[in-house]
Amino acid sequence: MTTSSPQASEAVRDATSTAWYVYGIVPADVETAEEARGVDERAVEVIRYGEIAALVSEVDPQVPLGRPADLLAHQQLLDDAAAEAPVLPMRFGAVLTTEQAVVEDLLAPNHDGFAAALADLEGRVEYVVRGRYVERVILTEVIEENPEAAGLREQIRGLPEEQTRQARVRLGELIYQGIEAKRQADTQKLIQNLAPYCVANAVREPTHQLDAVHVAFLVEDAQRPEFEEAVAKAAGDGKGRADLRLQGPIAPWDFVITPGGGG
Repeated sequence: MTTSSPQASEAVRDATSTAWYVYGIVPADVETAEEARGVDERAVEVIRYGEIAALVSEVDPQVPLGRPADLLAHQQLLDDAAAEAPVLPMRFGAVLTTEQAVVEDLLAPNHDGFAAALADLEGRVEYVVRGRYVERVILTEVIEENPEAAGLREQIRGLPEEQTRQARVRLGELIYQGIEAKRQADTQKLIQNLAPYCVANAVREPTHQLDAVHVAFLVEDAQRPEFEEAVAKAAGDGKGRADLRLQGPIAPWDFVITPGGGG
Protein backbone atom coordinates (compact mmCIF):
# COMPACT_ATOMS: atom_id res chain seq x y z
CA MET A 1 0.00 0.00 0.00
CA THR A 2 1.31 3.45 -0.82
CA THR A 3 0.22 6.97 -0.08
CA SER A 4 1.51 9.99 -1.89
CA SER A 5 2.52 12.99 0.17
CA PRO A 6 1.79 16.69 -0.23
CA GLN A 7 4.77 18.99 -0.54
CA ALA A 8 6.83 19.20 2.63
CA SER A 9 6.10 22.04 5.00
CA GLU A 10 8.87 24.39 3.96
CA ALA A 11 7.98 24.05 0.28
CA VAL A 12 4.35 25.04 0.67
CA ARG A 13 4.45 27.72 3.32
CA ASP A 14 3.86 31.29 2.32
CA ALA A 15 2.94 34.55 3.98
CA THR A 16 -0.62 33.55 4.83
CA SER A 17 -1.64 33.50 8.47
CA THR A 18 -2.67 29.83 8.58
CA ALA A 19 -2.02 26.56 6.82
CA TRP A 20 -3.32 23.00 7.20
CA TYR A 21 -1.21 20.31 8.80
CA VAL A 22 -2.21 16.83 7.53
CA TYR A 23 -1.86 13.88 9.92
CA GLY A 24 -3.42 11.04 7.99
CA ILE A 25 -6.24 9.71 5.83
CA VAL A 26 -9.36 8.07 7.30
CA PRO A 27 -12.81 6.97 6.09
CA ALA A 28 -15.16 9.87 5.45
CA ASP A 29 -17.55 8.87 8.24
CA VAL A 30 -14.92 9.36 10.96
CA GLU A 31 -15.68 12.01 13.59
CA THR A 32 -13.00 13.53 15.80
CA ALA A 33 -13.36 13.79 19.56
CA GLU A 34 -13.93 17.33 20.72
CA GLU A 35 -10.87 17.14 22.95
CA ALA A 36 -8.55 15.78 20.21
CA ARG A 37 -5.45 17.92 19.84
CA GLY A 38 -2.58 17.82 17.39
CA VAL A 39 0.56 19.85 16.76
CA ASP A 40 0.89 22.91 18.96
CA GLU A 41 -2.24 21.81 20.86
CA ARG A 42 -4.45 22.81 17.91
CA ALA A 43 -7.93 21.31 17.56
CA VAL A 44 -8.15 18.49 15.02
CA GLU A 45 -10.66 18.73 12.17
CA VAL A 46 -11.81 16.51 9.30
CA ILE A 47 -11.77 17.53 5.63
CA ARG A 48 -13.86 15.12 3.57
CA TYR A 49 -13.91 14.17 -0.08
CA GLY A 50 -15.94 11.26 -1.42
CA GLU A 51 -15.34 8.15 0.69
CA ILE A 52 -12.19 9.46 2.40
CA ALA A 53 -11.12 12.31 4.64
CA ALA A 54 -7.99 13.98 5.99
CA LEU A 55 -7.30 14.56 9.67
CA VAL A 56 -5.94 18.10 9.87
CA SER A 57 -5.36 21.06 12.13
CA GLU A 58 -4.54 24.67 11.44
CA VAL A 59 -0.94 25.72 12.00
CA ASP A 60 1.01 28.94 11.79
CA PRO A 61 3.04 28.70 8.55
CA GLN A 62 5.70 30.98 10.02
CA VAL A 63 6.50 28.63 12.92
CA PRO A 64 8.94 25.84 11.97
CA LEU A 65 7.93 22.28 12.75
CA GLY A 66 10.29 19.68 14.10
CA ARG A 67 10.25 19.92 17.88
CA PRO A 68 10.05 16.58 19.71
CA ALA A 69 6.62 17.65 20.99
CA ASP A 70 5.43 18.10 17.39
CA LEU A 71 6.48 14.58 16.38
CA LEU A 72 4.95 13.13 19.54
CA ALA A 73 1.65 14.91 18.88
CA HIS A 74 1.64 13.62 15.29
CA GLN A 75 2.20 10.03 16.38
CA GLN A 76 -0.17 10.14 19.35
CA LEU A 77 -3.07 11.52 17.32
CA LEU A 78 -2.71 8.79 14.69
CA ASP A 79 -2.29 6.02 17.25
CA ASP A 80 -5.46 7.20 19.02
CA ALA A 81 -7.32 7.37 15.70
CA ALA A 82 -6.19 3.84 14.77
CA ALA A 83 -7.92 2.48 17.86
CA GLU A 84 -11.25 3.62 16.41
CA ALA A 85 -10.92 3.37 12.61
CA PRO A 86 -8.44 2.47 9.85
CA VAL A 87 -5.93 5.25 9.22
CA LEU A 88 -3.18 5.90 6.68
CA PRO A 89 -0.42 7.90 8.40
CA MET A 90 1.03 10.78 6.40
CA ARG A 91 4.64 11.89 6.66
CA PHE A 92 5.54 14.15 9.56
CA GLY A 93 5.56 17.79 8.52
CA ALA A 94 3.05 17.55 5.65
CA VAL A 95 1.41 20.97 5.30
CA LEU A 96 -0.87 22.42 2.62
CA THR A 97 -1.74 26.08 2.30
CA THR A 98 -5.55 25.91 2.19
CA GLU A 99 -8.49 23.60 2.82
CA GLN A 100 -9.11 23.61 -0.92
CA ALA A 101 -5.53 22.44 -1.51
CA VAL A 102 -6.06 19.51 0.86
CA VAL A 103 -8.95 18.39 -1.32
CA GLU A 104 -7.55 19.22 -4.76
CA ASP A 105 -3.89 18.26 -4.24
CA LEU A 106 -4.22 15.33 -1.84
CA LEU A 107 -7.65 13.76 -1.52
CA ALA A 108 -9.08 14.05 -5.04
CA PRO A 109 -6.12 12.72 -7.06
CA ASN A 110 -5.50 9.84 -4.62
CA HIS A 111 -9.10 9.03 -3.73
CA ASP A 112 -9.32 5.52 -5.13
CA GLY A 113 -5.90 4.42 -3.88
CA PHE A 114 -6.54 5.77 -0.41
CA ALA A 115 -9.99 4.19 -0.28
CA ALA A 116 -8.61 0.80 -1.30
CA ALA A 117 -5.81 0.99 1.28
CA LEU A 118 -8.28 1.91 4.01
CA ALA A 119 -10.48 -1.04 3.02
CA ASP A 120 -7.46 -3.35 3.36
CA LEU A 121 -6.86 -2.04 6.89
CA GLU A 122 -10.47 -2.23 8.05
CA GLY A 123 -10.64 -4.19 11.28
CA ARG A 124 -6.86 -4.44 11.60
CA VAL A 125 -4.35 -2.76 13.89
CA GLU A 126 -0.60 -2.79 14.34
CA TYR A 127 1.31 -4.06 17.35
CA VAL A 128 5.05 -3.85 17.91
CA VAL A 129 6.92 -6.47 19.94
CA ARG A 130 10.33 -5.41 21.15
CA GLY A 131 12.77 -7.34 23.29
CA ARG A 132 16.16 -6.57 24.78
CA TYR A 133 18.62 -9.17 25.97
CA VAL A 134 19.79 -9.29 29.57
CA GLU A 135 23.43 -8.39 28.94
CA ARG A 136 25.09 -10.73 31.42
CA VAL A 137 23.01 -13.68 30.28
CA ILE A 138 23.44 -13.21 26.54
CA LEU A 139 27.19 -12.58 26.80
CA THR A 140 27.59 -15.79 28.79
CA GLU A 141 25.61 -17.69 26.12
CA VAL A 142 27.68 -16.32 23.26
CA ILE A 143 31.04 -16.98 24.89
CA GLU A 144 30.20 -20.47 26.16
CA GLU A 145 28.94 -21.52 22.73
CA ASN A 146 32.02 -20.23 20.88
CA PRO A 147 35.35 -21.92 21.75
CA GLU A 148 37.40 -19.13 20.21
CA ALA A 149 35.55 -16.50 22.25
CA ALA A 150 35.95 -18.54 25.41
CA GLY A 151 39.69 -18.89 24.76
CA LEU A 152 40.11 -15.17 24.15
CA ARG A 153 38.28 -14.34 27.36
CA GLU A 154 40.72 -16.52 29.30
CA GLN A 155 43.66 -15.04 27.40
CA ILE A 156 42.88 -11.46 28.35
CA ARG A 157 41.69 -12.13 31.87
CA GLY A 158 43.67 -10.04 34.35
CA LEU A 159 45.99 -8.54 31.71
CA PRO A 160 46.33 -4.81 30.90
CA GLU A 161 44.29 -3.56 27.96
CA GLU A 162 47.33 -2.30 26.04
CA GLN A 163 48.82 -5.82 26.02
CA THR A 164 45.65 -7.50 24.78
CA ARG A 165 44.21 -4.97 22.36
CA GLN A 166 44.05 -7.29 19.35
CA ALA A 167 42.52 -10.10 21.39
CA ARG A 168 39.91 -7.74 22.82
CA VAL A 169 39.01 -6.46 19.35
CA ARG A 170 38.60 -10.02 18.07
CA LEU A 171 36.51 -10.97 21.09
CA GLY A 172 34.29 -7.96 20.49
CA GLU A 173 33.79 -9.05 16.88
CA LEU A 174 32.82 -12.56 17.94
CA ILE A 175 30.38 -11.26 20.54
CA TYR A 176 28.78 -8.91 18.00
CA GLN A 177 28.42 -11.73 15.49
CA GLY A 178 27.04 -14.07 18.13
CA ILE A 179 24.41 -11.62 19.30
CA GLU A 180 23.43 -10.88 15.70
CA ALA A 181 22.96 -14.60 15.01
CA LYS A 182 20.86 -15.02 18.15
CA ARG A 183 18.79 -11.94 17.24
CA GLN A 184 17.98 -13.40 13.84
CA ALA A 185 17.09 -16.79 15.31
CA ASP A 186 14.95 -15.31 18.09
CA THR A 187 13.20 -13.00 15.64
CA GLN A 188 12.26 -15.88 13.36
CA LYS A 189 11.08 -17.93 16.33
CA LEU A 190 8.85 -15.07 17.51
CA ILE A 191 7.39 -14.59 14.02
CA GLN A 192 6.70 -18.32 13.75
CA ASN A 193 4.99 -18.42 17.16
CA LEU A 194 2.81 -15.39 16.42
CA ALA A 195 2.03 -16.18 12.77
CA PRO A 196 -1.30 -17.89 13.57
CA TYR A 197 -2.59 -14.69 15.18
CA CYS A 198 -1.61 -12.04 12.61
CA VAL A 199 -1.98 -11.32 8.90
CA ALA A 200 1.43 -9.72 8.26
CA ASN A 201 4.69 -8.85 9.95
CA ALA A 202 7.57 -6.45 9.35
CA VAL A 203 10.98 -6.79 10.97
CA ARG A 204 12.36 -3.49 12.23
CA GLU A 205 16.08 -2.71 12.34
CA PRO A 206 17.66 -2.99 15.80
CA THR A 207 18.30 0.32 17.54
CA HIS A 208 20.53 -1.08 20.29
CA GLN A 209 23.28 -3.70 20.30
CA LEU A 210 21.34 -5.76 22.84
CA ASP A 211 18.03 -5.72 20.94
CA ALA A 212 16.67 -9.27 20.82
CA VAL A 213 13.60 -8.76 18.63
CA HIS A 214 11.87 -5.76 17.09
CA VAL A 215 8.92 -6.77 14.92
CA ALA A 216 5.67 -5.11 13.86
CA PHE A 217 2.54 -7.24 13.38
CA LEU A 218 -0.73 -6.48 11.62
CA VAL A 219 -3.52 -8.11 13.60
CA GLU A 220 -7.23 -8.63 12.98
CA ASP A 221 -9.43 -7.14 15.71
CA ALA A 222 -10.97 -10.56 16.33
CA GLN A 223 -7.52 -12.06 17.01
CA ARG A 224 -6.22 -9.37 19.33
CA PRO A 225 -6.88 -11.33 22.56
CA GLU A 226 -5.14 -14.43 21.22
CA PHE A 227 -2.25 -12.37 19.87
CA GLU A 228 -1.73 -10.56 23.17
CA GLU A 229 -1.90 -13.87 25.03
CA ALA A 230 0.73 -15.39 22.70
CA VAL A 231 3.02 -12.42 23.27
CA ALA A 232 2.59 -12.77 27.03
CA LYS A 233 3.54 -16.45 26.75
CA ALA A 234 6.64 -15.58 24.71
CA ALA A 235 7.62 -13.00 27.32
CA GLY A 236 7.22 -15.56 30.07
CA ASP A 237 9.21 -18.21 28.21
CA GLY A 238 12.10 -15.77 27.71
CA LYS A 239 12.04 -14.21 31.16
CA GLY A 240 15.52 -13.79 32.60
CA ARG A 241 17.12 -13.93 29.15
CA ALA A 242 15.32 -11.09 27.38
CA ASP A 243 12.77 -8.50 28.41
CA LEU A 244 9.85 -8.43 25.98
CA ARG A 245 7.48 -5.46 25.62
CA LEU A 246 4.27 -5.08 23.61
CA GLN A 247 3.24 -1.74 22.12
CA GLY A 248 -0.19 -1.21 20.60
CA PRO A 249 -2.61 -1.08 19.13
CA ILE A 250 -1.09 1.77 17.11
CA ALA A 251 -1.41 3.24 13.63
CA PRO A 252 -0.11 0.92 10.86
CA TRP A 253 3.21 2.72 10.45
CA ASP A 254 4.96 -0.39 9.13
CA PHE A 255 2.26 -1.47 6.69
CA VAL A 256 1.50 1.81 4.90
CA ILE A 257 4.36 3.28 2.90
CA THR A 258 4.52 7.07 3.14
CA PRO A 259 7.60 9.08 2.15
CA GLY A 260 9.32 10.03 5.39
CA GLY A 261 6.76 8.11 7.42
CA GLY A 262 7.16 5.30 9.89
CA GLY A 263 7.06 4.66 13.61
